[in-house]
Amino acid sequence: ALRRKNRSRMEENVVRNRRHNVTENGNSKEVTSGRPDRPYHRQCESLFSSRSGFHNYRGLLNDCIILLILSNSKNVATNLYKYGIRINPLSWGMFLVGHGNPRVLISWGLFFLSFLYPLLALKLEQFTVKGHITSRALFMMQFIMLFFILTFPVGVTFVWESGPVESFLVLMWHTVLWLKMVSYAQVNMWCREDYLAGKKDKTCEKDDSLVHYPDNLYAKDVYYFCFAPTLCYELNFPRSPKIRKIFLIRRVLETVFLMNVVLAICQQWLMPTVLNSIQPFKEMAYTKIIERVLLLAIPNHLMWLISFYCIFHSMFNMSAEVLRFGDREFYKDWWNAYTISGFWSMWNIPVHRWAYRHFYNPLRSRGCNKPFAVFSVFALSAFFHEYLVSIPLRMLRMWAFVGMISQVSTNSSIKNVSQLEASLSQRLICTQKHCFYMCYTTVCFCCWQLPLGIV
Repeated sequence: ALRRKNRSRMEENVVRNRRHNVTENGNSKEVTSGRPDRPYHRQCESLFSSRSGFHNYRGLLNDCIILLILSNSKNVATNLYKYGIRINPLSWGMFLVGHGNPRVLISWGLFFLSFLYPLLALKLEQFTVKGHITSRALFMMQFIMLFFILTFPVGVTFVWESGPVESFLVLMWHTVLWLKMVSYAQVNMWCREDYLAGKKDKTCEKDDSLVHYPDNLYAKDVYYFCFAPTLCYELNFPRSPKIRKIFLIRRVLETVFLMNVVLAICQQWLMPTVLNSIQPFKEMAYTKIIERVLLLAIPNHLMWLISFYCIFHSMFNMSAEVLRFGDREFYKDWWNAYTISGFWSMWNIPVHRWAYRHFYNPLRSRGCNKPFAVFSVFALSAFFHEYLVSIPLRMLRMWAFVGMISQVSTNSSIKNVSQLEASLSQRLICTQKHCFYMCYTTVCFCCWQLPLGIV
């Protein structure tokens, strides 16, 4: 009896507090309690309707994550059942130290030889300040040095027939060094022009701890810049007060662990799929080609995301912590980008800053319009993408170049979409980017037949 009494009171409270709209002849009026049918309905929209004002879909997102985990677990189990355990960390270690392969030792020699270029750039700047060489002669010597940085490792790679991995790593380091030396030359040129004109930096005058030109022209400064996680040179970099040991240990452990995860995915998942794709590509069986490309979607996506975190967060922060480099903005929220240009400007901040400071701004200051300057930046990026892919794989197909240049037209299309639906433009950006890299990776590796030179 007590339970029925409490239930009756609860129903009365619900009916008393419920209000809903009833439309009569176009007019709306409120109806309160007192109806014998105890109404529970009111005028409202379904939650999935855009007019409902409901936006909390976190539970569905969790359900999608569970579904993603289950589907990937099934793929992992199928892979292990079909190929067994192919992960062999020792093979990567033996490969890096060059066990039984003298070509890897040549790559290490190129790496250590490259540290002569910063010293040469420093000496040229010192000779120019002292008046031993003219500015025009300095420009010619710097141009020859920069040309040599990009071409010399290419010649050595082709002569010694180095494998794709060691060739890629050597060319990647020389590309980074080339970008750094361009920045070093330009910044010192700007400072030298002000120094010879008698202009003084008011900021440096207020703070005696700041370095003035030409006091920055010494070996420690240029080599600090070579190892710092940035491509833009400055006379006075922001410095952190001390090295955080716990933070550094975490970044070291993350780097080691994630690098092994990427290599494990490549050995266990990516390479067997690519090796099985060689025959369909030779026979041009388009159905099988599409099936193989789709099979690469998951490992390719995982490797890209893990590599991004490993490089731009773990490795860059590890280097910055050791050098006490203060600026840790290596990336922004590229996952929220609405346009192609926004994505490229947020996912790799060091390259974006270099392109804007040393390439885009000089073009604009010389009277070039904005579309031409933007196209030139993408063209330079396309050149280096092709440089880092075609030479290690010994195949000049211009796929990477065309893929990067096409980003300019794709950017204008997605800009129009982003004005209508921001979330749709985000999905289009991620889809076109990952499809391009997935297809390009498959074609390149199948043409090489032995992906990465390691089985």
